[in-house]
Amino acid sequence: MSLQKSITLLLFAIILIGCSNKDSDHSNDGKTVFRYNESAGINTLDPALVRRFEDFLAVNQIFNGLVTLDENMNIVPAIASSWDISNDGKVYTFYLREDVKFHNHAIFRDENERKVTSKDVVYSLLRIIDPTTASPGQYIFKNIDRGVNSEFKGILTEGDYIVKIYLEKPQPSFLYQLSLPYCSVVPSSAISFFGNDFGENPIGTGPFEFKKWKRNVKLVLGKNADYFEKDKEGNSLPYLDAVAITFIKDRHVEFVEFTNGKLEMISGLNEDEKDELIQADGTLNPKLENDFYLQKTPWLNTDYLGILVDDRIPNVKNSPLSQQKVRQAIGYAIDMEAMVKHLRNNIGTPATTGFIPKGMPGYEKYAIEGFKYDLDKAKKLLSEAGYASNKDIPKITLVATAEYTAMCTYIQKSLEDLGLNVNIDILSPSYMGQSIAQFEATFYRKSWIADYPDAINYFQLFYSKNFYPENGLNYTHFKNNTFDELYELALIEDSTALRYEYYKDMQQIIHDEAPVIPLFYAETLRFLSKKVSGLKGNSLNMLNLKETKIEN
Repeated sequence: MSLQKSITLLLFAIILIGCSNKDSDHSNDGKTVFRYNESAGINTLDPALVRRFEDFLAVNQIFNGLVTLDENMNIVPAIASSWDISNDGKVYTFYLREDVKFHNHAIFRDENERKVTSKDVVYSLLRIIDPTTASPGQYIFKNIDRGVNSEFKGILTEGDYIVKIYLEKPQPSFLYQLSLPYCSVVPSSAISFFGNDFGENPIGTGPFEFKKWKRNVKLVLGKNADYFEKDKEGNSLPYLDAVAITFIKDRHVEFVEFTNGKLEMISGLNEDEKDELIQADGTLNPKLENDFYLQKTPWLNTDYLGILVDDRIPNVKNSPLSQQKVRQAIGYAIDMEAMVKHLRNNIGTPATTGFIPKGMPGYEKYAIEGFKYDLDKAKKLLSEAGYASNKDIPKITLVATAEYTAMCTYIQKSLEDLGLNVNIDILSPSYMGQSIAQFEATFYRKSWIADYPDAINYFQLFYSKNFYPENGLNYTHFKNNTFDELYELALIEDSTALRYEYYKDMQQIIHDEAPVIPLFYAETLRFLSKKVSGLKGNSLNMLNLKETKIEN
């Protein structure tokens, strides 16, 4: 490390230490701090490298991309004030705002270096594409045209405030994908300065800037005084002075901290505290109503049973699950509505309309008649598969993590009523992931959370050219030629109505072949202090704090 770099980092550390006390919590000077907990912790704050949902939430406070999503899942401007798409759908032209600055930091020599220009955007997007970055967001730019039209680059500047992106073929989901945190704009000087440590020293353009981070303890973000967005009345955003994220692993301790007024929000539903937080009908426990409120919205998250269907794999070949009618029988043998009502206090929606969850744009247009509880039909399908007696059926094992033990026990009983002999294998999250990846688990509880609000994000899991691990996320190794053809058509179809027709046909194929059994579509649950207002979310469960206020 150079002497200059060492001195700069030392000065930066001194600044952080000096401001840590006033930024880390509510203080007597009237500053407002929004405090929430991430029990799973945070791995990195480099937007190009985020892999976990918890990281996404924090990164979204620090960075902006060209575009973003509002609470209604509409694409809206961010660093780009507007954009054009060519008639053939292959060239995107973005016109940048001229008042966006990177967070103030000692690495910048003057104010001009802080101004975001088209070069910063191009650098940031090419960094995602660069194989040496190893960004999980590389897939967004698989369709980039690096031919003659784009001077063999794919992404070009046109003056200081215009960016052009060239695609090989139309890609209707492209704007949605550009709204992902991977596509955040970062300063090249910061990447050069911090190198691999940028993820612990992030510099962006977002409403909050990095202050301090003690791993497994707390992350503190402070208000960006130079943030470019304003509210409808012309007031500068954000309203909050700081955001403090703690990393308490014990969910009971988190609950106690919240009820004692030391957190403004907790998210999700911990099994141990479920009845303390909500009633059987999914509404807030009356004991909490004086001080707290519940914010509930659809979440693009489908919980399902995954089934490995590739009979070239030895432990699939002799399994009853290799038969389509057995898989269908499982779908009809589980009462999803009763499961959501009794095990989840009516949180979520029974997945009876296919694999694509409620809350996805256009959901009603391609919903199908999915699995609904019908034990007689399930037994008939099982018999047609050649299993008239449960003595003839080999035992199958359902793999899950500990937090889903109650649900799996319910499923086990349902399938025993059908005539199947089911064993439950509870594994740690890491070992379960390994078991699925190595094709040891043939039947497992899993969920898929959308990256962006287009159903194609779900259908990629069943495209045969996406077989895991070589080419993509098709863990079940499902293959259907008609599905593949429809998927390829949907990828490039500009007509929304026609694309939705393809989606409905694909949903039906997935239902008929049953490589997955959808269980329920999740909902986001946020329990908030009544002192908090203006917090916005959307069906991707993103956390928008720039218009959030706290009453002192």
